[in-house]
Amino acid sequence: MEFSDDPYILELLPEFVDTWLEDISSQMNVLIESNNGDDLYRMGHTLKGSCLQFGLDSIASLGIELMGYAREKKWDQAKLLESKLLNEFDKIKKELSAK
Repeated sequence: MEFSDDPYILELLPEFVDTWLEDISSQMNVLIESNNGDDLYRMGHTLKGSCLQFGLDSIASLGIELMGYAREKKWDQAKLLESKLLNEFDKIKKELSAK
């Protein structure tokens, strides 16, 4: 995975990744289980926008996918996306640790 060479982005990226790992782990399943499409959509929208700012386009596209699942109330697909998001952020965390 290619990271930005912007030193400010590189400085903020570890905390950004940790925050998303925590938010997804603590909130996403709750939103899905409670069928809270509005807040799940908002989470996907925030994920998309913030990841684009960090150059994490592939995760941003998962945010767009999450927005669609929330809008269409496809809870099973959203649940599957949870583990995919956690895996993607975990991969980034491991790559950053290796640097």
